[in-house]
Amino acid sequence: MAHAQNMEITHNEERQTVVGCSDLFVGHALINPLFGSTEHTRATAGEVTFSPGARSNWHTHPAGQTLIVTSGSGWIQDEGGEKREIKSGDVIWIPPGVKHWHGASADNSMTHIAIQEEVDGNNVEWMEPVSDDQYQD
Repeated sequence: MAHAQNMEITHNEERQTVVGCSDLFVGHALINPLFGSTEHTRATAGEVTFSPGARSNWHTHPAGQTLIVTSGSGWIQDEGGEKREIKSGDVIWIPPGVKHWHGASADNSMTHIAIQEEVDGNNVEWMEPVSDDQYQD
């Protein structure tokens, strides 16, 4: 009979919230890492809170991404597509390699949990910022 692995609990106070750097976000975003990949899984996750008007740069994920909006309202857009509203309770799947951005609406903050898997040790490719004109369209 195989011996079961021990469960691991990471308490909230053990994870440090960081401010999203200006190279990856427009406006103020707080990132609370939830979990990273291990020898048994490629998945990573973080909780991101965007202040009103804040958003990610354009980016892609090699294995796709799932977003779970936990509070507030915001926007998501894939390259060439229309900007779409997202709000608390929505779950969004972004397929692998799809260039996109997401963030808060102009008047409300938005928090989501972002889950993605690593491919060859990478879970995201960051690109250029979303301009004010792109955000406001």
